[in-house]
Amino acid sequence: MTRLLTRSDLQSVLEPAPCIAALRDGFRTSDASPVAGQRVRTDLPFPGTATALIPGLLPGIEAYTVKVNAKFPGARPALRGVICLHSGHDGELLALIDSATVTAWRTGLAAALGTHLLAGPDTKEGAVLGVIGAGAQAELMVRGLTALRRQSEIVVHDVDPERANAFASRHGGRLLTSATEVASAADIVLLATWSRSPLLHLADTRPGQHITSLGSDEPGKQELAADLLESALLVVDDRHLAATTGALAATGLAASAAEATLGEVLRGDHPGRTSATARSVYAPVGLPWQDLALAWIAYQQAEQQDIGQKIDLLS
Repeated sequence: MTRLLTRSDLQSVLEPAPCIAALRDGFRTSDASPVAGQRVRTDLPFPGTATALIPGLLPGIEAYTVKVNAKFPGARPALRGVICLHSGHDGELLALIDSATVTAWRTGLAAALGTHLLAGPDTKEGAVLGVIGAGAQAELMVRGLTALRRQSEIVVHDVDPERANAFASRHGGRLLTSATEVASAADIVLLATWSRSPLLHLADTRPGQHITSLGSDEPGKQELAADLLESALLVVDDRHLAATTGALAATGLAASAAEATLGEVLRGDHPGRTSATARSVYAPVGLPWQDLALAWIAYQQAEQQDIGQKIDLLS
């Protein structure tokens, strides 16, 4: 039998804290997997792209994931797809899971973890958090970061004023009119947009600031200019992917421009930020094992609580 987990099913079984813990463990151990994950992306004869992430593997989990997404920027939601969770013993299809929800959770919470590790020490006063692009991934990043550190204020900008206003209302934030205004006001800046040209340059930022860029996850998308990436402590999730499909690709920078991966920081192989006046940037692409980390939690919880419809695809 295959368990079908919808968006509402996932929202009832997922919580930020255990998901962040699973992602933290995954960053530490994923390099030990004997099979490297792959991202396969293609343009379509329609106004969108198709992406597959295979296989999602982690040491200690006897299962794997295959994710297929459609990305259509003009649609709402812009990302739709499915995650197939298979048994590692016999290939049984354990679950069909809404990909948009898992992708938002794993991307946003992994970004929250990377931001927390690189943004410098937490303080009683808290930091001003800036959000550029008020979609689902930014929502989960703010939820995750709120669980990890204090914020004194949230400032928000989105090209869709209605979406920006709703986001600010949910989080008690304040609206600003541009990306550069957000960068001027914030200590920590999150970008999660579809931009194909830089929203921030070095001159728009200041020493000591941290920036997390989630939007540069496929060729042609770019949120940060080359001069900012070159001047900051740049941390990615995978150097090769960052240079071929991520933040480095659009700027023409080599994989070596990334000083560390988040896994290296978590394992202590790289010290991360060591100066209070340094700029830091976390610019992930998203890795297949992250889908497994959260899909496995969702499946286990759904099994225990008997949540989600069960179907027999072989009947």
